[in-house]
Amino acid sequence: MNAGHGPLTTHLCAQALHYLLFAYRGRQLLRRRPARGGPRWPAFGVPGDGIALTIDDGPHPRWTPPLLDLLDAHGIRATFFLIGDRVREHPELARRIMAAGHPIGNHSMTHPQPFAALPRPALRAEIDRTQRAIEDATGVTPRLFRAPGGNWSPTVLRTTADLGLTPVDWTVNPSDWRSPGVERITRTLSRTRPGQIILCHDGGGDRSQTLAALTQVIPRLIGQGLRFVTVAEDR
Repeated sequence: MNAGHGPLTTHLCAQALHYLLFAYRGRQLLRRRPARGGPRWPAFGVPGDGIALTIDDGPHPRWTPPLLDLLDAHGIRATFFLIGDRVREHPELARRIMAAGHPIGNHSMTHPQPFAALPRPALRAEIDRTQRAIEDATGVTPRLFRAPGGNWSPTVLRTTADLGLTPVDWTVNPSDWRSPGVERITRTLSRTRPGQIILCHDGGGDRSQTLAALTQVIPRLIGQGLRFVTVAEDR
């Protein structure tokens, strides 16, 4: 193959993997127990009767503080997957997340997409630089990694494993990053079942809809007897 076609081919392969994983997530959503994953395959679920709320793309000075206040009001913990550049901009928020007892995961340095299309040295740098940014801000080394957009590949998973990180995906996705409306986000989140991992966002745009939906849904899920856990608890 002509060497000039390499980047395009890699990009198309990454996009194909993205759609395959989209279908796989759909199957996980239908399973009674989503797969817990391991070092070389993403976790789509958590053990037992717990549910895990995960928050991506922060920290953000407008949306992260009220979200932390909401979680604190209900006495629950979430798992925050932070972007390295935003940690460097707002290290005090990363420290506040950690001080409140919420585990912090690595979500790459700049959130490039499609993530799996990056050359392996660039993939490693995105992850490694974020590790250092979070360590510098909080003094804690993350053990979890979530690929931007959930864009996994064998290379991404090998790199994650080489760096000693556990890959984490999700089961319940309200697409809150699209701002589809509070009602739609609420409806999707309300269907959460035991063992599932919820994806929400506190960065990347206006997250007022996410905050409003979680304000309704968290007490509703607690009232159904569901117990919020963190992804880190069984790792």
